[in-house]
Amino acid sequence: MRNQIEFEVYGNYALFTDPLMKLGGEKLTYQIPTYQALKGIVESIYWKPSIIWYIDEIRVMNPIRMESKGIRPLDYGGGNTLANYTYLRDVRYQVRAHFEFNYNRKDLEGDFNEHKHHNIAKRCVKAGGRRDVYLGTRECQAYVVPCDFNEGKGHYDDIEEIHFGTMIHGINYPDETGKKVMEVRLWQPVMRHGIIKFIRPEECSLIRPIREYQTKKFLLHENMQPVETLYNDLFGGE
Repeated sequence: MRNQIEFEVYGNYALFTDPLMKLGGEKLTYQIPTYQALKGIVESIYWKPSIIWYIDEIRVMNPIRMESKGIRPLDYGGGNTLANYTYLRDVRYQVRAHFEFNYNRKDLEGDFNEHKHHNIAKRCVKAGGRRDVYLGTRECQAYVVPCDFNEGKGHYDDIEEIHFGTMIHGINYPDETGKKVMEVRLWQPVMRHGIIKFIRPEECSLIRPIREYQTKKFLLHENMQPVETLYNDLFGGE
């Protein structure tokens, strides 16, 4: 596909927590990354407000293992507390994603150029991303390399089916929905032969509102670089 990228992301630790439970104290990772966590990784590789990334599927390459650590998080109320964080250890995923134009941002139609966005995104994958990449949280540094999805041997290739119960799919932001409210999406992922196929955000039936939220302002040439300029910077006007 002209708007699709494939890459492998890996790291020593990962912490994919439920965003609704980030109240401090103990933290426990999900067994697999959420759609939103993977979307954050893709957006660290390449993002502009004129496009929306969709995660198509991931392939879990390494066995799912956890490790607990004693952490002393910042205590803004003073004192010195000890919390127990449970991370995923030695993770590696193959990811397939594609972008579509953000038609909720008609004011950015001048930035809708599939060919240039796609070439920039592929170059950013080869470079390991435009920004630092993390696996769920900033203390979990990640690395990105290009790959062919389904290439190589995965730990769960021979496992027919694993269910993970109800978990967070992602967050609906007004920039991408056109609604002035932030919402959380839930779903029930199933991994088959190591691969989890994600449903699209609008296909999630379990949606809960969080709070009112306003669309961010982006203006071409003012606080947003046009894709034409970025493409010329990277490819020299090819």
